[in-house]
Amino acid sequence: MILFDKVSKRYPGGQEALSAISFHLKPGEMAFLTGHSGAGKSSLLKLITLIERASGGQILINGQNLARLGRRGIPPLRRNIGIIFQDYRLLHDRTVFDNVALPLIITGLQRRDVVRRVRASLDMVGLLNKEKRYPITLSGGEQQRIGIARAVVNKPPLLLADEPTGNLDPELSREIMGLFELFNQVGVSVLIASHDLELISQLPYRVLTLDKGRLIHDGEVTDS
Repeated sequence: MILFDKVSKRYPGGQEALSAISFHLKPGEMAFLTGHSGAGKSSLLKLITLIERASGGQILINGQNLARLGRRGIPPLRRNIGIIFQDYRLLHDRTVFDNVALPLIITGLQRRDVVRRVRASLDMVGLLNKEKRYPITLSGGEQQRIGIARAVVNKPPLLLADEPTGNLDPELSREIMGLFELFNQVGVSVLIASHDLELISQLPYRVLTLDKGRLIHDGEVTDS
């Protein structure tokens, strides 16, 4: 699903955000990406979605070489990737339903199909009864659930999450991780960037650890 082969990322001025990163996330696998603030987690996720392009090495997403992907190929790539953010990035002047429906409307899906898929997504995250509410009236945990419903409404094979529990307390954080596990159990590949090692250590998934742009660990969080 995700293959990094000696991938590097340098920004103007010579700052090296990532250096010779290699790993393979298999289809249907769930893993965590961790490391100190500034270690390169967000840069790595940006390379997967082509918000940024790699300076060196190769990235393959579902067999597709991103270096060979032109501008026209970026929207189809992103439609196959669900993205969840720490700060939710919701439209506060739109209802919960409209926020989740937005990706489907952009793709031109018929209204009856939009309604069916939005309600199915909201049902999965436990918010079907709040589809007419506005995000600002809901809790942080509920707003993050809206973001997750929006990310999965297109039924993408890959989910990326950038610090999705950073603004939540431990109990809500565990609930959000439970949702990611639920999607993973039905075959969705999941990569979560997080600095919450205490939470990660409670879960039986692979951990990729970055330090100053280098991959220094690939395995269980409890390994040395």
